[in-house]
Amino acid sequence: MSGGIGTRLRPLTCDLPKPMVPIFNKPVMEYGVELFKKHGIKDIAVTLYYLPNMIMDYFGDGSKFDVNIKYYIEEKPLGTGGSVKNAEEFLDTTLIVLSGDAFTDIDLQKAYEFHKKKGSKATLVLKREPNPLEYGLVITDDGGKILRFLEKPSWGEVFSDNINTGIYILEPEVFQYYRKGENFDFSKDLFPKLLEDNVPMYGYVGEGYWCDVGDLKSYINTHEDIFTQKERQYLLGKSQREGIWVGEGTIIEKGAKIYPPVYIGKNSIIKSGVVLESYSVIGSNCFVGEGSSIKRSIVWDNVIISNNCEIRKAVVCNNGRIEEGSRVFEEAVIGVNSKIFRNSTIKPKVKVWPHKTIEEGTVLNGNLVWEEKAARRLFGSRNISGIYNSTITPELAIKLGASLATVINFEGIYVVNSDDYNLSKSIKNSIISGILSTGSLVVDMEESSLPMCRFSVRHVKAHGGVHIRTGDVDRGLVYIEIIGDKGINIDKGMERKIENTMAIEDYKRCNGEEIEDIVHINNFSSIYIKEGINRLKNIYKIRQERPKIAIGSKSRNIAALAEKFLKKMGCLVSVVDDIKVFGIDGLKNMVLDEDLDLGILYSDDGESIALTDGFNIIKGERYYMLSLLIGFKTGEIKEAIVPYNFPRIVEKIGSKYDGSITYAKSNISDLIGTMWKKDLEFQYILNFDGIWASGKIIDYLIGNNMVLNQLLQELPEYFYLMKEIPCKWDEKGNIIRRLTGDGKAGIELKEGIRFMDNKGWVLVVPDEEKPKLNLFIEGHDEEYAEELWSKYHDRITKLLKG
Repeated sequence: MSGGIGTRLRPLTCDLPKPMVPIFNKPVMEYGVELFKKHGIKDIAVTLYYLPNMIMDYFGDGSKFDVNIKYYIEEKPLGTGGSVKNAEEFLDTTLIVLSGDAFTDIDLQKAYEFHKKKGSKATLVLKREPNPLEYGLVITDDGGKILRFLEKPSWGEVFSDNINTGIYILEPEVFQYYRKGENFDFSKDLFPKLLEDNVPMYGYVGEGYWCDVGDLKSYINTHEDIFTQKERQYLLGKSQREGIWVGEGTIIEKGAKIYPPVYIGKNSIIKSGVVLESYSVIGSNCFVGEGSSIKRSIVWDNVIISNNCEIRKAVVCNNGRIEEGSRVFEEAVIGVNSKIFRNSTIKPKVKVWPHKTIEEGTVLNGNLVWEEKAARRLFGSRNISGIYNSTITPELAIKLGASLATVINFEGIYVVNSDDYNLSKSIKNSIISGILSTGSLVVDMEESSLPMCRFSVRHVKAHGGVHIRTGDVDRGLVYIEIIGDKGINIDKGMERKIENTMAIEDYKRCNGEEIEDIVHINNFSSIYIKEGINRLKNIYKIRQERPKIAIGSKSRNIAALAEKFLKKMGCLVSVVDDIKVFGIDGLKNMVLDEDLDLGILYSDDGESIALTDGFNIIKGERYYMLSLLIGFKTGEIKEAIVPYNFPRIVEKIGSKYDGSITYAKSNISDLIGTMWKKDLEFQYILNFDGIWASGKIIDYLIGNNMVLNQLLQELPEYFYLMKEIPCKWDEKGNIIRRLTGDGKAGIELKEGIRFMDNKGWVLVVPDEEKPKLNLFIEGHDEEYAEELWSKYHDRITKLLKG
């Protein structure tokens, strides 16, 4: 399968199909052809889509490689299954499918023998991968029979570290499931159908080398892997001396220093005084001038590097020219036919697209035209976060705005708001610029909150929204949340689409006449407050009783908004200014000392609250449970939506009031999305709109002549712990797979791994953003909860040491 465009490899693949990207001066696809030939397979079909002629011109009919090659070109992308079905006349016997852009030496003979021995109709060759997030996961039983697929999972869905390599052994009858010309994917369409129909399907774990050359990091790492693994150095041919490979016709002048391992192609010239350091690859027909040094870099063919240049862990593509005194630093890429004139500096991670010119003396800090995102994913577990002018820059914010509008709807309406800090306003204005550049319309809500952003998106029937705020402790931190058209945080699929659009900068652009006016709304909080009060049932009674409330928030914007809302309700409000020092404990003491009715601490995004009556503090999962109790008692909630990691004691509350519990994945997109799908506005308000929630709770207490302590007496006793264990990124998948294998009975795989017995349960979930495992534990008593924690802490620690 060789139709790949190679989006994440750009600019390497701007003028080159992904299978033609060179590894040690040979296209990656050529290694695949040689692997087939090594195992006695000479009849090869090649499926093509992107720049097909480059592949056909290079490989021809296959005769120069001693194989027979036929080509099948797609007029439009057909998916992995569709592309193979396009070669229908070729599919008359057992078929081995290999990705033309994957570099591997997995033993196909052993995989084939496994396939036949098992009587399998579809065998997937698997590989163990420490960090499996960017791959399809395959879960098998002990005999290799496939039980389940997960396509590009989140850490909470990592139940194994066996990834799908894209190497398949298939019997012809599996292609009867779809028609030629139909867009059909093996992983998303065919394999789930085979699984559903109980067609024999197995996973074979290959022991050889495999790497999906999907991005720049994996591309560089593949070279380093081959250099360091002696059993694979045969791929480089015969070395002149230990660790140094030099092609025919290459001249290395006296005085050049070469530190192995180094690979140099044919007919190149390495001048005196050059230093080639370890893990460097120089292509054919290259020139490296006196005094230049190259370290851990990959230089393609026909490249000229003049005197006294420095190249550091970079990639220089075909026909590049780097003139005297220039420097190219880590993870930079110089595209095909680009020229870097004298004394210029290309800073780390900068990408220069093909056919570009860098003028003399330039210091290039950003990509000349297009920029890939940073190595880590842009989105975290629920938002984008980073340090202002470091990881989150105005330039990135502009591109983010253009990307989200392009992906969601480039002629749409978008609400953009922020808190009242200048840092947030700076990023907000940049995002607005990006959205406007697509031709979309922006509604700028001044000094707003996250729940108000969600409400305003629904109120003005916008296509999406963006909320920006600063950190509650470190005011240099920026948080950006992207909201969809129903006021729900966008899901993982939409996040990936936005990231990919940013990676290739494939934005919708409008002309100057199509730029819309910005709609500025300075007092939308008045509508938000009015709508919140309209949802209260006992507003007149509240205004008669005038409850005394103390409030605080680390966000002055949220505190001011809450004060305005509660006063409009009729409450007597005291605002604690220095809540960072005061905290919920200080608020508790204030309520008790001043004989107030309630203390409310609002989160800095305005989404959640903690309560105190002077005696109790209710926050976190206990507040969530209290909110459900109110919903069940009032009849506003019949079916409660609960995060999967929540204490199961909540089922006791539901059953008492003839209600039911539905467990959703604990990410915010799934939780809010499920609530809106089931028309649970009451629960949404209590759990995700802190200001309206405080109004609802006061409304309930006043309306029922209750104090908070009376309500708390109805909450059942429970024993729930939240713990964490440090775990390196590249060990997470391995640990989860081994834990899954250990717990053959009494486990549940929905989000992480939940181990259950009749006395309690433990949920182990890899953290999305940090190198750690999160553990959620519930026991029938405190002693058993602690016992479970101790048991699984020891178990995981032992696996980590092993």
